[in-house]
Amino acid sequence: MNIVDFSHSSISLLPPLVALGLAILTRRVLVSLGVGIVLGALLLTDFSLGMTAEYVGTTVKGLFIDDGAINSWNMSIVAFLILLGMTTALLTLSGGTRAFAEWAQTKIKSKRGAKLLAAFLGVFIFVDDYFNSLAVGSISRPVTDRFYVSRAKLAYILDSTAAPMCVLMPASSWGAYIITLIGGILVSHGVTEYSALSAFIQLAPMNFYAVFALLMVFVVAWFQLDIGAMKQHEMQASHGHGFDEGGDDSQAKDLNDELEIEESENGRVADLVMPIVALIFATFFFMIYTGYQALAADGIAFNILGAFENTDVGMSLVYGGLVGLVAAMIPVIRQRLPMSDVASTLWIGAKSMFGAILILLFAWSIGSVIGDMETGKYLSTLVQGNISPALLPAILFLLAGLMAFSTGTSWGTFGIMLPIAGDLAAASDIALMLPMLGAVLAGSVFGDHCSPISDTTILSSTGARCHHIDHVSTQLPYALSVALVSTIGFLVLGMTGSMPVAFMAAVISFILVCVALMWMARRPAVAAAKM
Repeated sequence: MNIVDFSHSSISLLPPLVALGLAILTRRVLVSLGVGIVLGALLLTDFSLGMTAEYVGTTVKGLFIDDGAINSWNMSIVAFLILLGMTTALLTLSGGTRAFAEWAQTKIKSKRGAKLLAAFLGVFIFVDDYFNSLAVGSISRPVTDRFYVSRAKLAYILDSTAAPMCVLMPASSWGAYIITLIGGILVSHGVTEYSALSAFIQLAPMNFYAVFALLMVFVVAWFQLDIGAMKQHEMQASHGHGFDEGGDDSQAKDLNDELEIEESENGRVADLVMPIVALIFATFFFMIYTGYQALAADGIAFNILGAFENTDVGMSLVYGGLVGLVAAMIPVIRQRLPMSDVASTLWIGAKSMFGAILILLFAWSIGSVIGDMETGKYLSTLVQGNISPALLPAILFLLAGLMAFSTGTSWGTFGIMLPIAGDLAAASDIALMLPMLGAVLAGSVFGDHCSPISDTTILSSTGARCHHIDHVSTQLPYALSVALVSTIGFLVLGMTGSMPVAFMAAVISFILVCVALMWMARRPAVAAAKM
């Protein structure tokens, strides 16, 4: 099918901007994404209704069938979501969720402690962002609910620990992907003074957004920095409200109430902990194992980094999910619960994920449309021209953020923008190679965080069982605050070329931003409601 080329036209921005605007204004995510998909299809086919229908049909088919075979990546993520929904429902049926929440109340004495628990779990479970958001959400939600932490706050904690940790850790699905891209860039420009892995490690402290987003989570949790819409959600939660927030794709009710599952009175803490631990270790094992298989097939000796570079993340999640589901069955069998209850619980758990899956399918569809519109290529042309090299790190950070926000994918932004950053550094000042690459990584995570059409944002709201647009609107002020800190850091880094000086400037900026947020958090609730 011949489609119109928009790679050099600002019209390529229209579908994502329309979808994003409608999602924020109407709070109806599926309708908004659908409008964006249809608009993009009409533009690409020059408003031919027949070709538009054919294009949309091909795009939807591509979600399930790719090159004549099952789309293994998409379907493995869908399967993992269903398995996790079934596992979570079984944990509720066995009484493990209730037992863990009651135990946690004896160990965690405050709302602050509940938030810090979620934050620390988000830091320690870093192998994959999807897995992080969903697994940490399942563990933390019973505890945060008991201490009346809003689901919006939990979603913020999940989203702001998952991607930042994954982008900083070499032993993660993100780290392996980024190292592979960086290796190719270094080779293409003849850079030999550091390897891809050492470059990645040096890039970590330059990723100002990831570093300070993580710090912001702990500052917000400790000092209760609730501003804007987040303050309203926290006030509602403190009065026992806000756990059923409505909307066409709301997932904000308590799990046992939402799913109508009668919890066992004989549950133990281990009935929740052991299946989650089994899920985590099994996923980690299969990520290494599938990577080992790929290395062996190519005749390459095994090493951990190589395994992560070649791992099959999707199938590893499915295998880990199956192990977690089997582990969750053990307490159910031990308590000899009726099989009819078990069967209905499995179906209810799977059904609970259908809303999130539908949003993901729509998000993947508009992602395909945006890819065909070549929105990323158009945005990448904006950095071309006579620009001072000292400004390039900050400009690349903002541009990568805009691209990730518009396309809903940080990985896609990495793939487009990292090579461009490498070319710009080679053509202007090779000493700025790492700062420019770090700016792209930081900007990609920033834009992905803010985007309503990002799959990681969707899965964070799913893990917290929070209304999706509520998560987007409550997280945005914190993300923008950290983006301001990051922009200052990259400006200083570009002008001085000194990482210590730039990092100190970012730290000072971060402290000032936190002081400003504290002042805003102390304002009366009525004022916050008007923000």
